[in-house]
Amino acid sequence: MFINPFGGNKTIVKRIIATLLSILITWQGWGLNPAQAVGNPTDIQPYLERVKDRVTEYELDNGMTFVILPDSEAPVISFVTYVDVGSANEENTKTGVAHFLEHLAFKGTSKIGTTNYEEEQEVLQELDQVHQQLQTAQNEGDEEKIAELEASLEELKAEAEQYVKPNEFGQIVQREGGVGLNAATAADYTVYFSRFPANKLELWMSLESERFLDPVFRDFFSEQQVVLEERRVRTDNSPVGKMVENFLGTAFTTHPYQHPVIGYEEDIRSTTRQDIQDFFDLYYVPQKLTIAIVGDVDPEEVKELADVYFGRFPSRPSPPEVTTEEPPQTEVREVDVTLPSQPWYFEGYHRPAIDHEDHVVYEVIGRLLSAGRTSRLYQSLVEEKQVALSAQGLSSFPGNKFPNLVLFYALTAPNTSLEEVSEALTVEIEKLKTELVSEEELERVKTQLQANLLRDLDSNQGMARQLAEYEGKTGDWENLFAELEAIANVTVEDIQRVAEDTFTENNRTIGRILSENN
Repeated sequence: MFINPFGGNKTIVKRIIATLLSILITWQGWGLNPAQAVGNPTDIQPYLERVKDRVTEYELDNGMTFVILPDSEAPVISFVTYVDVGSANEENTKTGVAHFLEHLAFKGTSKIGTTNYEEEQEVLQELDQVHQQLQTAQNEGDEEKIAELEASLEELKAEAEQYVKPNEFGQIVQREGGVGLNAATAADYTVYFSRFPANKLELWMSLESERFLDPVFRDFFSEQQVVLEERRVRTDNSPVGKMVENFLGTAFTTHPYQHPVIGYEEDIRSTTRQDIQDFFDLYYVPQKLTIAIVGDVDPEEVKELADVYFGRFPSRPSPPEVTTEEPPQTEVREVDVTLPSQPWYFEGYHRPAIDHEDHVVYEVIGRLLSAGRTSRLYQSLVEEKQVALSAQGLSSFPGNKFPNLVLFYALTAPNTSLEEVSEALTVEIEKLKTELVSEEELERVKTQLQANLLRDLDSNQGMARQLAEYEGKTGDWENLFAELEAIANVTVEDIQRVAEDTFTENNRTIGRILSENN
């Protein structure tokens, strides 16, 4: 279970690292070297068509979608369950619920994780009642009542723990040869994943369907402390994490992208088990679940077992969609945070969502400016002017399902001011608006971007993750391959046009981490 300050999952970090390796890797499962194929759509197309021809999409009567890609090179299967709900779907006063739910989704069912569910359920209900009474007493400031209820709460926690079989769900997975059991929460989605031996397909079907058909959110209070500690480490005690939270709250005024994925501390503390249950009941409906299965499987067997196990999920109404639109920014926004840290500089610009026709242009711009040691920002700010120790960026932040941000950030070099970093960054951004990128540089960047996306698919797990995300987020897994093709069609004029439209003064948000020592 993980989130990170730059977007709520590890995919972005993985892509940054893979950039330096993407041209060197050899394609391992589909008979193609991406270094030879990328950059020329006619070279990529045969690979894309071979993969697409092997993909099977299957929708259950209840609306749940399965995307299946057989690959018999090794007797293993990768599973990804993509839930089309993330922190952007949360209410303003209940931030962090999506991430909290992800933690509790590993706690078992009425049959897994308990020695006696009937008796455990009674104690859990008492715990919920006392917890609610405690929150009321705390709001009223009744110290005597608070002390009494806190004592009762601790007694009930201890009683509930007597029925718990810790981590039984994970132990079953491990005992049956499963590995990589984990999950991630982001602004746009929640994803669960694991790998099993090929002969455990039906076991996975049983386990995964049970935990989303019959979940029991036990160990609520212990996980609440885990989440609070996670927030302390990654946000409260992290200068970058704290700035990211403040930056988002400044760049977005109405859209839920302004909220941190992990949630605000006061919301985490006030969350109840019923809040988790309500969120689950509302959003974990069949039509919001996409399951990708890649590996040594027979698609027909997958369909049969999917009907047996996931066909049990009743059809339910679709949850409300995020309809809040961020109004156009009309003036530069700034946020400064003084912390015990080396100074950092952040700069962001609003951009459209993943379904916009210019999405791949922003991806190319992001890589052109800020991906790796050959990027313009690294060459200029780090190597030539030496005003920064690092200079990077993200083409979509904190998600991309909705209109979001292009973000740049840099760690200042010693004896260098934030103003110097800002000026150096502005020079590089302005170049995109006033000078056409050379065809040679553009082709190099497009080759890197395509190779990097292919690198993400260089395993069954990576392929399953991407297929599930594109199906769940965009409505069609084929958009994954369409994006590879679209990258090849980006022109130097596209780069200049989008840069002129996006990188304007009124569309800019600035964040500065100021050192307490200065």
